[in-house]
Amino acid sequence: MTLLAVGHGTRDPAGAAVIRALLDRLRVLRPGLTVVESYAEITEPSLEDALAGLPAVRSPVVAVPLMLGRGYHTLVDIPGRAGPYVTVARPLGPHPLLAGALADRLGRHRHADAVVLGAAGTSDQRGVADAAAAAHLLGRRLRRPVSYGLAAGAGPELAEVVRGLRARGARRIAVASYLLAPGHFHDRMLAAGADAVAPPLGVHDALARVVLRRYDDAVTAAAAGASIRDRRAVSRAG
Repeated sequence: MTLLAVGHGTRDPAGAAVIRALLDRLRVLRPGLTVVESYAEITEPSLEDALAGLPAVRSPVVAVPLMLGRGYHTLVDIPGRAGPYVTVARPLGPHPLLAGALADRLGRHRHADAVVLGAAGTSDQRGVADAAAAAHLLGRRLRRPVSYGLAAGAGPELAEVVRGLRARGARRIAVASYLLAPGHFHDRMLAAGADAVAPPLGVHDALARVVLRRYDDAVTAAAAGASIRDRRAVSRAG
């Protein structure tokens, strides 16, 4: 089997380096699994080029979007570009393991007067709901309220959320960066007016394990679908 990891893509070399280090961690955690790097935009190799580079005779391919919520890339773009013979997994978030990783990245800043989950953002309301769910999971992990804000998109703007908390008396505000790697969106979070902004999730074992779980879930679902199709074919033949 092949895990085709599909990152969003970034112009920040540090962001691409984090994705490659994460894929190296997957290879350590799952020896024998072929892990292939690709991106939806900006960074090379593209999804199509990565697929074209695979051997002509190959094992089934599962594309795992390295993205934290639903949106255009996960729901439309990647499935459409991957083609009918590639199984596309769910996006990585929300997930309780990611909440644990966010808490780790916050460190001592988890004790700030207010904690906000900062997400990249999307124009898809399902993606906004995923950010809200991730904030809820982080709140359960920290045992305190956690609001959320988006660096871009159609949800609550992160800078506005920070200003609102400040107006209600929060003196020290920390942002949990619900991002995989540094880049444009993390820069926007740094400029949102909080007192502390945690590093992105990066090469955290919890993140790597979520990637592998999404892969395993997709493999299981594909096998179940194939079994159903086989039974229907036998029934029609009979």
